[in-house]
Amino acid sequence: MIKENFIRLFEDAFRKYWDMPAYSNYGENITLTYADVANRVAKLHILFEQCNIQPFDKIALIGRNNANWAITYVASVTYGAVIVPILQDFNANDVHHITNHSESKLLFTSDNIWENLEEEKLTTVKAVFSLTDFNCLTIIDRKEEEQNDFAPVIERNQVKPEVINTLFRSKYPHGFHKDHVRYIDKSNAELVSINYTSGTTGFSKGVMTSGNALAGNIVFAIGTGIIQEGYKIISFLPLAHAYGCAFDFLTSTCRGCYVHFIGKIPSPKILLTAFAEIKPNVIFLVPLIIEKIYKKQIQPLIAKPTIRWVLRLPFLDQTILSTIRKKLIHAFGGEFAQLVCGGAPMNAEVEEFLQKIKFPYTVGYGMTECAPLISFTAADQFKAKSAGAVIPQMEAKIMDADPNTGIGEICVRGENLMNGYFKNQEATDSIIDEEGWLHTGDLGMIEEDGTIFIRGRSKSMILGPSGQNIYPEEIEAKLNNMPFVMESLVVENNGRLHALVYPDYEAVDLEKLDQKQLEKVMEENRVALNNIVASYESIAKIHLYPNEFEKTPKKSIKRYLYATAFSKAQGVESQVVV
Repeated sequence: MIKENFIRLFEDAFRKYWDMPAYSNYGENITLTYADVANRVAKLHILFEQCNIQPFDKIALIGRNNANWAITYVASVTYGAVIVPILQDFNANDVHHITNHSESKLLFTSDNIWENLEEEKLTTVKAVFSLTDFNCLTIIDRKEEEQNDFAPVIERNQVKPEVINTLFRSKYPHGFHKDHVRYIDKSNAELVSINYTSGTTGFSKGVMTSGNALAGNIVFAIGTGIIQEGYKIISFLPLAHAYGCAFDFLTSTCRGCYVHFIGKIPSPKILLTAFAEIKPNVIFLVPLIIEKIYKKQIQPLIAKPTIRWVLRLPFLDQTILSTIRKKLIHAFGGEFAQLVCGGAPMNAEVEEFLQKIKFPYTVGYGMTECAPLISFTAADQFKAKSAGAVIPQMEAKIMDADPNTGIGEICVRGENLMNGYFKNQEATDSIIDEEGWLHTGDLGMIEEDGTIFIRGRSKSMILGPSGQNIYPEEIEAKLNNMPFVMESLVVENNGRLHALVYPDYEAVDLEKLDQKQLEKVMEENRVALNNIVASYESIAKIHLYPNEFEKTPKKSIKRYLYATAFSKAQGVESQVVV
C-alpha cells in the first residue's frame, strides 16, 4: 500500500500552494488560485450535502477540459464520493448507459452535451448540474413508488447558487481559510473512481480505481521529477481518460502547478499557438500529435534538395540537425524539460529523427486498468523504440513467449492495479488471473533492466498463410511514411492483406493531384512498401478512405469498426482477429 494518502495529497496541496495560480481556461482572462479552487470545492461539498449525497455515492462528470471539470472531480473525491468521468466523445446512448450502470446520483455536464441527453433515460440520477456555473439544469422527478431509492427528494430551491452561497457564508462567517481545508478520512484501498474506457475492442467496461492506484501514479511522477513544483502545464488530453487525468491534472494539482485547460479538441496549429504563449515546462501528449507536427513542419524542410545534400556531408549535417532541433524545441514553447508520449507507439521514422537531433522526448506505457502508468524512463536515459522501464510500483513479465523471438503477452501487477470491473466479475476474471497478473493483451519483450519493447496488440495480430504472426501496426508505420499518406489501417480479407489509407488531402490539393493521379501514387507506395516488408506481409491493394479514422481517446484507431465494415463491403466475412 502506498504510504501517501490520496485525499491528504490534495489537502496538503491546497494549504501549501494557497496563493499560487492553479487553473485557467485557455483563451479566458481568469486565473484561479489554489485558494479559489479550495473555496469552490467547499461550496460543492455543501451542494452535495443539500443533495443528500453519501460517501461512496457515484457522481458522473462529462464535458470538455476546463477548471470547473477539475473542481468537480476534486470536490467529489474529497467529499468521499466516487467520481465517474465520462469521455465527451461518447454518444448520448453511451452516456445514458454509463450513468445508469454506474448508479450515479448526480450528473455534472457541459450545456451542449446536456442538450442531447434525455432525462427519462437517466434512471438513477437525482439532479443534473451545469459545468458552466454549477447551476441546476434539472431535478429529475420520479414516480412516488420509485422514490425510496432516492429519498429524501431534492428541491430546486435547495441547490440554487444563492442558497449555496448563503449556507457557505453561514458555515464560514469569518471567511474561508486554509485551516478550513479538512477532507474526509478515506483509506487508499477504497474506491475513488470508475472509468469507462472504449478501448479498441468493443464497448467499454467500468474500471474501478482505488486511491492507492492514483496515489501510486502521483507519487511516482513527483518523486522522479517528471512534474516539479510550480510547473506550467497545458491540459489538452481528455481529462476523462486516465493518462491526461493522472498527469495533466491530478499530479499537477498535488504539485502546485499552474494548469491551463484547453477545452476544444486542439489541432496542431492551436497547440503550437498555446505552446508559444504559455511555454509549458513538461508536455504530455500522444504520438499522433508530434507525428503531425513532424509531417507538416519538419518533413518538408528536410525534403528540400539542398538540405538533403547538406545532410550527406560530414560536420555540416550536425549544424543543420542542430538548427532543426532548436526549431522544434521552439515550436513546443522552448521551456520544457521533456516531452512525454503515451497511449500508442511512435512512428519509427519520426522516432529515428528525434533520436538523431537529440530531442528531449520519452515514451511511457500504461493502461486505464493501471491508472495508468506501467513503465517510464526519463528522456535523458530513454532507449529508442522502447516504452520505458517498469516503474517501482509495478512488476511485469512476459507470458507464453515465443522461444525464437522472446515476444509474448505483457502481464503486470502491483500498486497501480485496478480493483476490477464494476459489476462485471466475469470480465475481471478474464483479464486478472489467480496470481493477480493482469493480462494486457499487448505483445512485447522485456530486457533484464525492465525496459519494455512493445510489438503490437495480440487482438490485432493477423495470422499469416503459413502461421506467421503479422503485426499490422508495423506495416502501417512504414506505409504512413510514404507520400500523401496521412494514416492507414491494415486488414485481412480472404487470406490477403489490404490497406485502407486516409490520404493527406491538404498535400494532395497543394500538388493539384486528381483522383487518378492519387491512385497511381498509392499504387507506387504499395509496390515500394512490398519491397521492404516480408513476403507474407505484402499488401494486395490500397483502398482510399475519405475520412480520418475514428479513434479512441488515446488516438488508437478503432480497428474493429473498419475490419468488419471492409469485409462486408467486399462480400465476405472478416477473418481479422480483433
